Amino acid sequence: QVQLVESGGGLVQAGDSLTLSCAASGRSFSRYTMGWFRQAPGKERELVAAVTSSGITTYYADSVKGRFTISRDNATKTVSLQMNSLKPEDTAVYYCAASTYIARQISLYDYWGQGTQVTVSS
Repeated sequence: QVQLVESGGGLVQAGDSLTLSCAASGRSFSRYTMGWFRQAPGKERELVAAVTSSGITTYYADSVKGRFTISRDNATKTVSLQMNSLKPEDTAVYYCAASTYIARQISLYDYWGQGTQVTVSS
């Protein structure tokens, strides 16, 4: 079991940077694959980045590759998403999620935060 709380969202201009943080509580944070998902109005929730329990292997959606960086600190039970060169199409609610699998499928993520809004103006 793990509880997740996101923070760091806000309103920024295109080209700006923003860092999202996810604070976890629970016994087994270091055993979970952690992912960041986002959901824009009228669109399906999509995986944008994930990192395995060791932190060695990462995944990025093509739309964010080269701009976003996911990282984790198992000592502090924190996962972050550094977002650079933000675009209006990055506007969405961003969710932190945890999976017991090395997974890219949303159905395999069992634990979710409440979400944090990121709005990028042009």
